[in-house]
Amino acid sequence: MSTLFGDDLVARPRRELAPGAVWVPGWLTLEQQAWIVARFREWTRGPVPLRAAMVGGHEMSVKTVCLGWHWRPYQYTREAVDVNGNRVLGFPDWMVRLGRRALVEATGDPHAGDDYTPDTALVNYYDDTARMGMHQDKDERSLAPVVSLSIGDTCTFRFGNTENRNKPYEDIALASGDLFVFGGPSRLAYHGIPKVHSRTAPDGCGLDTGRINITMRVTGLAG
Repeated sequence: MSTLFGDDLVARPRRELAPGAVWVPGWLTLEQQAWIVARFREWTRGPVPLRAAMVGGHEMSVKTVCLGWHWRPYQYTREAVDVNGNRVLGFPDWMVRLGRRALVEATGDPHAGDDYTPDTALVNYYDDTARMGMHQDKDERSLAPVVSLSIGDTCTFRFGNTENRNKPYEDIALASGDLFVFGGPSRLAYHGIPKVHSRTAPDGCGLDTGRINITMRVTGLAG
């Protein structure tokens, strides 16, 4: 009975968790996911390797490669000064187009992406032990929306309030192919990843295990 009527057979509807925060399950096809995973492998062989950033003297469990601008805690630079000094890869045009489509999908407004030009992406890799504490994405000068794409293992995603790391917050299961957009009143909401669910990546997504998360942002920086 539990197999016949399992959770995987229950449709996951699109939801607005808070004003400006929209979850669109299954937005990317398996073919699209696998293509992006292949790009991820190219990026990690590029001028700046996948690395774990240091926060407060401690190494993060999540490993990151950046596009457009290099992020290290509280600052963006063109060169990965905390890794090897190399300039990071440019932000790809196809990802700009994808980000614009994501905003249209999330808002239902055909013009929502017209003025959206993300110029950096933090591409995070989570193994089954990785976690991300509750934090705000506030190192950008721009408050344009953040577009988040998930590929691989399902994670528990905790989305909170804009005031602190405490409740109220809500936990949802972000699965492979899911889109999550947060902007407007929710742009500075605290959020994190308390758990990655090992071996839940679907066949054909390009990953056997682990999770890739791409967050596109507008830095508001020049140069």
